[in-house]
Amino acid sequence: MTGRRASESGRVSLFLAVAMTGVLVIISLAYDGAGQLRSLQRADNLAAEAARSGGQMIDRAQAIEGGPKKIDEASARSAVASYLRAAGGVAGHDVSFPVVNGERQIQVRVRITYRRNLLGLFGLKNSVTVTGEATARALTGAP
Repeated sequence: MTGRRASESGRVSLFLAVAMTGVLVIISLAYDGAGQLRSLQRADNLAAEAARSGGQMIDRAQAIEGGPKKIDEASARSAVASYLRAAGGVAGHDVSFPVVNGERQIQVRVRITYRRNLLGLFGLKNSVTVTGEATARALTGAP
């Protein structure tokens, strides 16, 4: 005998079970929280790069004739869609063309779905959608 009573051998204490559950919750929050933040950062980066690629699509015919250099909306939408399709992993996107101080800009909103690995074990949704947004403008002269 090892000096233990027979009724205690092989049992896990209630405290240990509750403590381990708490530790698992904390690890899950840290792991899935960091993953969600990475997805948010990726969404912002993709939106910025997509807006940049769309902002490069100016109306060439008007620019060649010496007219103002404006963003060609159809070409910009196509460039944004092509960039995001090549990047992959995008759940959806929106493109708009706000006018700020008389200048047409391009604004891109990107949605990415992050699949939670551990928090789903505790009753939370298995996925969350994060959104990134960026605005670009066509620079045609010296800054």
